Amino acid sequence: CNMTLDVLICTLGTDGIDRVATMNLPIVSNVNYIVSWQLQDTNALIPTSLLRDDIKIHKTQPKGLSINRNNAIAHSSADICLIADDDLIYTAEQLLSVIDTFKENPDIDIATFQYSGDDNKQYPDTSFNLANKKKGYYVSSVEIAFRRERIGDLRFNEHFGLGAPLLNACEEEVFIHQAICHGLRCQFFPITITHHQEETTGNRTLSPGVLMAQGAYIYIIYPSTALL
Repeated sequence: CNMTLDVLICTLGTDGIDRVATMNLPIVSNVNYIVSWQLQDTNALIPTSLLRDDIKIHKTQPKGLSINRNNAIAHSSADICLIADDDLIYTAEQLLSVIDTFKENPDIDIATFQYSGDDNKQYPDTSFNLANKKKGYYVSSVEIAFRRERIGDLRFNEHFGLGAPLLNACEEEVFIHQAICHGLRCQFFPITITHHQEETTGNRTLSPGVLMAQGAYIYIIYPSTALL
C-alpha cells in the first residue's frame, strides 16, 4: 500500500497562521498537513488559502513549543510524521524523498535530514546511526521524521523548548536521546528536505533559559558525570 506522510506544522498567534499561508504548501499525493495553532482567541479566522482538504488546522491554547508539537502528533494519522515550523518552504520532490527514505530503509524508526538556509548549517557527508553521533553534529526539530506507530508514547519533553517555563532549548536532542534509550533505530540521511527562510532558532542567543536547557540536557545524557 502507499505510504502516507503528515507534515506537522506548529505556529503561534494570528501572525503565525499568516506565515503558514505564505509557505505555499504543495499538493502532493499521500501527503497531508497538520497545523497545530496556539492562540488565545479561538475565534480567529483561518486564511482562505489554507481551507484545503489536505490541510487540517487544530487550535489549542496552552503555550510552549513542545506542547504544540505533541498536540500535532496527537492529531496525526499517517504512516510517517515530519516535524515542521511555519517558516519553511517545501517542494513536492522533497516531501516524497522523506517517504522514499522510509520505504528504502524499513528498519529505521526515526530519520533526520538536512535543510538549506541562510545560516548555512553544516552536515556530515554520509549517513550514520544517531546512537554514534558524529562530532559537531546537532539535530534541529524540522529535520526529524518518524514512523508514527513505532514511537509509541514517546513525545517531546514539555519541560524543554521555546515557551517552556525554564528550559528554552534542547527539546529535539532530548527527543532523540529518549528514542535511542527506547531502542528505536535513529539514522541521519544527507538529504535536503526543506528550505529555511530565516536563521534557525537553533542559533538563538545564549539566554539563561537556553544555557540551563543545555545543562539539563547534559545531565540527562551523562547523569553520573554531569557535575564535572
